[in-house]
Amino acid sequence: MRLTILGGGGFRVPLLHGSLLADEGPQRVDDLVLHDIDQSRLDVMAATLAQQGLGHRTLRVSTTTDLDQALDGADFVFSAMRVGGARGRTQDERVALDAGCLGQETVGPGGIAYGLRTLPVAVRVAERIHTRAPDAWTINFTNPAGMITQVMQGVLGDRVLGICDSPIGLGRRAAKAIGAPSGTGAEAFGYAGLNHLGWLRHLTVDGTDRLPALLASPDALLTTEEGRLFGPEWLQELGAIPNEYLYYYYFTREAIASIKGSAQTRGEYLLDQQHAFYNAVRAHPQGGHDLWLAARRQREETYMAETRADGEEREEEDLSGGYEGVALAVMAAIARNEPASLILNVRNGSTIPDLPSDAVVEVPCDVDSRGPRARSTARLDGAMLGLAQQVKAVDELVIAAASQRSARLAHKAFALHPLVDSATTAATLLDGYRSRIPELTDLFTASR
Repeated sequence: MRLTILGGGGFRVPLLHGSLLADEGPQRVDDLVLHDIDQSRLDVMAATLAQQGLGHRTLRVSTTTDLDQALDGADFVFSAMRVGGARGRTQDERVALDAGCLGQETVGPGGIAYGLRTLPVAVRVAERIHTRAPDAWTINFTNPAGMITQVMQGVLGDRVLGICDSPIGLGRRAAKAIGAPSGTGAEAFGYAGLNHLGWLRHLTVDGTDRLPALLASPDALLTTEEGRLFGPEWLQELGAIPNEYLYYYYFTREAIASIKGSAQTRGEYLLDQQHAFYNAVRAHPQGGHDLWLAARRQREETYMAETRADGEEREEEDLSGGYEGVALAVMAAIARNEPASLILNVRNGSTIPDLPSDAVVEVPCDVDSRGPRARSTARLDGAMLGLAQQVKAVDELVIAAASQRSARLAHKAFALHPLVDSATTAATLLDGYRSRIPELTDLFTASR
């Protein structure tokens, strides 16, 4: 099978490549195409993967900056683009912080700015997939994943799904904390919400919901990353375990203060680290994989560092990067009809009744050769539903603003986001992003 990675010069590519090398099943990927607009980054990744593949089965790897060439013959397309690159991310964060708001990549104003510049590109890419590889399945990891998956579905239908490693990691940590059997799958997890905005509300083992028992035990909760992040008392008040990204909504002041108190934002740190990594591999391509391993370890240990106490290190099993396992499980389920239970970003339909039917929601799914099918899940209500509806309404405004090139709708999206506290601040944010991010300058030139 042929897998095409869009954003193939990106730092995380070796994670997926490593999973592909370890796949021993039939109908596995044997042809990997890396596409990127930057050939020099592709060259670095090719050198890194060549070292990673030593001693493993053969996996043909090719690179190209031509999108149509990359898509031709693809059975699966993995979208991991970053429009604007790491420099764009630094502006997503800094413009928000300068306006007194949360400066984060996918949550709040930064997520809106990221979406505005990425949505038009995602639509164009989906149109090329429809033309060049109409039978391919597209797995989206490009953020903001919910919005991007939704607009691509507008072109490609349900052959697009989104993945994220956060919810399945949350479920597995909770299952381990109650001593559930290893291998407990997503069918046990009563998880529901939007990407980076969901809650674990049930944890069913042998027909019994074990989440109340977990919530009743502070000691058990503190064995999980979420228990340490939110505190047992707050989880008990919620009656659920939130996705880690909800820290930015529940502890906004603390998050902003921590980010402002750091020497660099997360984006600035990664910009410097990536610059050093890519330059090092260009100078010593034979050491690419070892350089990547060292850089990855630093990167993962500092992930969401603003949410942890000074000096607190992440547990080994909490290091991120599980998305490659989710992607491989999706491909195996579809190509080899190996049924899997996964938490994915899919079209809502009637899964969460109080959200739009065409919204992309993050819920447990059964996956086989027919693709993903959402399971019925814990219904959102009260404050959880209200927050999800408000954020989803903002998503819809961002999609409309990007498609109509409307600065007026973009301002409304900023103003109505729960992490922006005034319409005046929203105007400041929009002006700041338009002046500092070239893609948004172009998008709203002579806009309405």
